[in-house]
Amino acid sequence: MSLGSKTLTIHEEGNLFYTTFPSFDRTGKVHHAFSTRRGGVSQGWFSSMNLSLKRGDDPSAVMENFQRMSQATGIYIGDMVFSDQVHGTRILYVDQQYRGSGILKEPMVEAVDGLITDKKHVALVTFHADCVPLFFLDPVREVIGLAHAGWRGTLYRIGANMIEMMKDDFDCDPADILVGIGPSIGPCCFEVGKDVYEPFRKAFAGWASTIILPAAQEEKRYIDLWEANEAALIECGVSPQHITVTDICTKCHPDYYHSHRFEGNKRGIQAAFLELC
Repeated sequence: MSLGSKTLTIHEEGNLFYTTFPSFDRTGKVHHAFSTRRGGVSQGWFSSMNLSLKRGDDPSAVMENFQRMSQATGIYIGDMVFSDQVHGTRILYVDQQYRGSGILKEPMVEAVDGLITDKKHVALVTFHADCVPLFFLDPVREVIGLAHAGWRGTLYRIGANMIEMMKDDFDCDPADILVGIGPSIGPCCFEVGKDVYEPFRKAFAGWASTIILPAAQEEKRYIDLWEANEAALIECGVSPQHITVTDICTKCHPDYYHSHRFEGNKRGIQAAFLELC
């Protein structure tokens, strides 16, 4: 199955594929990307673009994969700051002292699912294999944020937390903020039980009919994590016209994406990158 999108830009450089958001590209203020599993050198179930140093892949292969992404996106490896994800909602401000954290030096970030900065050449990096990548850019104040939103992060509104931090710490106006909701498991594939969908029904009461969808099994439902994240952002003042929502489900495209729902633990990981330039 070929990879296509009506909302994202798909970049192809040889065997390497990645996506960007047209709204972010038009500003000229950031380098950003969401990787695929194509274009790397990893072997076996990590094949071929695996960007995790924590899953048992050959570290030299992972570093070569990062180098290839660096060359494609213009984001220097030494600028990168890795998150340390725990499916929570904690967001950390990072600046130049964090550059290289997790990749060229010992990690300086602990138990953090979101990163934010107003400094140029500090590249935020989060990791995904079905969970939702959320990209944030205020082109007026020149502030960026990147978040990992699994179903728990979505339920507890890590995206709204990012907007509040941008408002409180940088005087951003939500009406100026651009948001990208990146490739992740779609409403077609995220089937859950009552222990998950009932908390969503309570947390998103006004949106439940579009977030919680019927499934073939009576005790199951599908959750639209894209819609839930978009709803949380709109509720805190982000313009719907400034939110770009992916139309790529990672589970539906196993030739292009590592997917936990499709592959289980025998898989690699995609990364989201965002840097003020």
